[in-house]
Amino acid sequence: METLKEGFFKYQAQTTNFASGFEVDYAKGSYIYGKDGKAYLDFVAGVSVNTLGHSHPRINQAIIDQVNKYMHVAVYGEYAQEKPVELCRKLVEMTPEGLDQVYLVNSGTEAIEASLKLAKRSTGRQEIISFRNAYHGNTHGSLSVSGDERKKAAFRPLLPEVYFIEFNKEEDLQRITTKTAGVIVETIRGASGFRVPENDYLKKLKARCEEVGAKLIFDEIQPGFGRTGKLFAFEHYGVTPDILAMGKGMASGLPVGAFMASNEVMETLKANPHLGHITTFGGNPVIAAAALALLEELEETNLMQDIDRKEALFREHLQHPKIKKIYGRGLMLAPELSSADYALRVQAECMNRGLILFFLMYSIENLRITPPINISDEDIVKGCTILKNVLDDLDE
Repeated sequence: METLKEGFFKYQAQTTNFASGFEVDYAKGSYIYGKDGKAYLDFVAGVSVNTLGHSHPRINQAIIDQVNKYMHVAVYGEYAQEKPVELCRKLVEMTPEGLDQVYLVNSGTEAIEASLKLAKRSTGRQEIISFRNAYHGNTHGSLSVSGDERKKAAFRPLLPEVYFIEFNKEEDLQRITTKTAGVIVETIRGASGFRVPENDYLKKLKARCEEVGAKLIFDEIQPGFGRTGKLFAFEHYGVTPDILAMGKGMASGLPVGAFMASNEVMETLKANPHLGHITTFGGNPVIAAAALALLEELEETNLMQDIDRKEALFREHLQHPKIKKIYGRGLMLAPELSSADYALRVQAECMNRGLILFFLMYSIENLRITPPINISDEDIVKGCTILKNVLDDLDE
């Protein structure tokens, strides 16, 4: 019989020609343990997914308790179930006024798809404005509003009436007009290098949307759920979106997404046509239980309040001549190296030495550092030391 790695490449469809095929045994805390018997410090957290690390006891127990009650009982929106209702209530309580209702879905990309539909339905308009080098997912609608033509060309035709402007470029805001249904933006850019808004850009963007009656959609799929020191990154910038999309770290390891809006905007999905968005597994009670446990942990501990200090610790211990700049905020950091080729070699050698790093989809010269937000100071310093030693040893 073939090995696990051989079976992985033989039976499981691949997305690239260079997957590592690393054989996972189990994972706990900030570490993934391989079948090679080695422990690997995880600075990626499943690409910003494992908010509380691996096998967190509170998350695990919430899952077990709900599984022992029931799992799937009905399609979304038919039955009242305790954990989904509690999750939605908690999200509304923990977010600013105007985000009154939650629609639970299966993933971040579905949250984006539904948010685009909601913007169109609630305004009666068709045009969508997005940003160059944006990343919002890989289903057809999400791909349509993503901003890298290299990823899109093979799948055209995509959605019509989607136009792109430059992030942080104020003069481009005039391209948002009374024809625009919605403007979709990553609060902190993901695939293009963890760039952050500058000079009150998000406030100016919201003001322009209000001026012309367009809905502002924030994609918080990566920075959400405490990663930047707030529940959502937009809270740092004094702006509340009309529609908020989330996913990834929402259930600390289980597949989930959601979008939020006002009661008035959400009402438009109920009629003309009814079932304006529908999903079979969205609001699954097991996943909702995990997501609720995460929110309760964030609310009852100082994890979010400690993010700024942990970011400072990372920045202090990542000082190195070969690191040109560190982009990002909180525990969403992207050290920039000299080239994409060098970054990939550094990443591979770090893995050999027990540190898991990753690249960013459009900015491969940047390393991804998105560890569990409850990572210890000791592990932060340990991982940074491994990375700096690799930079010392590998020529550019």
